[in-house]
Amino acid sequence: MTPTVSRTRLAFTPVTLVVGLGAVIGAEIQAALRDDAPPPAKVELPKINTANAAVSAANTLGFPQVKGGDFKLVDHHGKVRTSRNPAGHYQFFFFGYAKCKAICTTALPAMADAVEILEASGVTVSPLLITVDPGRDTIATLREEAPKIHPSLVGQTGSGQALDAAYKAFNVEKKFLFDHLEEGPIYTHGSFIYLLDAEGQFKTLFPPIMSPKQIATVTAGYINNGNAVN
Repeated sequence: MTPTVSRTRLAFTPVTLVVGLGAVIGAEIQAALRDDAPPPAKVELPKINTANAAVSAANTLGFPQVKGGDFKLVDHHGKVRTSRNPAGHYQFFFFGYAKCKAICTTALPAMADAVEILEASGVTVSPLLITVDPGRDTIATLREEAPKIHPSLVGQTGSGQALDAAYKAFNVEKKFLFDHLEEGPIYTHGSFIYLLDAEGQFKTLFPPIMSPKQIATVTAGYINNGNAVN
């Protein structure tokens, strides 16, 4: 049955309605796939008052086994990096891999959003990703993938021995699970975001379920506490 047109209305049958919706949705998908398609609208992030943020403890209670420590890795620019930040900023560390589609898809965006929230308040914190899969996360791969997560994210890799030293320092365990036909090796690994000061000293950690606003607020408290004159 075809649509019938009158002077006052246009009547559609269920078939023509479905076809019409399919055409609209198809057009939207094609538009999204075009190289010149506009990027999706960015969600506005909450603001925080960093000046009044405070902490009441020198560390996060319940995590005494995490002591932190120094290591020597290579970043995606090919430069040697230790736990110290060369620019003198506090740091977020996450142990995972660049194309992980499990916990990384929660933790890395949360870390990136926390960086953005802090930047909006004039506070710079450097985000870093330490790979648990050096075979897949080469320097070239990290150079390509890290900016997709956040423009200032620095990916780090290294020899097995160097990475093991970093894992041990932050009590991170990784375990091979299986080889995915398309994704490659799948590993279990840590899910926490670690906060370090500019000298590489461990301060606290955040579970991936914590909101970016909470992560940013607590981080600002540690920075204020570190900058306080005793």
